[in-house]
Amino acid sequence: MYFLIRYKNKKTKKRKKNKVPALKKCPQKKGICTKVYTTSPKKPNSAIRKVTKIRLISTKRYTIVGIPGMGHNLSEFSVVLIRGGKVKDVPGIRYKVIRGKFDCSWSEKVRRSQKRSKYSIPKLKII
Repeated sequence: MYFLIRYKNKKTKKRKKNKVPALKKCPQKKGICTKVYTTSPKKPNSAIRKVTKIRLISTKRYTIVGIPGMGHNLSEFSVVLIRGGKVKDVPGIRYKVIRGKFDCSWSEKVRRSQKRSKYSIPKLKII
């Protein structure tokens, strides 16, 4: 008497998806800005996020990169160094510019243009 024996499928290992494919297993890459512009984030957040389109020098590949911090001095043909790291609320941006390297200066505008008031009481103006 013969029995039908079912063998469990051998589980294949899932390949880990590369989160930063443009870096090609390098920690950082150098690139040239081709376009510097702003975008708005996903639904619950509202702001103006600064981003730039970059052409990587080694691979001649184009990627969209976020500019961290407040204020920047980047323009077209600026040379920058990029690293991996998402801008959480803007879809499609997986890289960030490294500040203080090449043409991207470290100086930021730290002050707010308009300070938020505590306890919803506006600040008194002294005349």
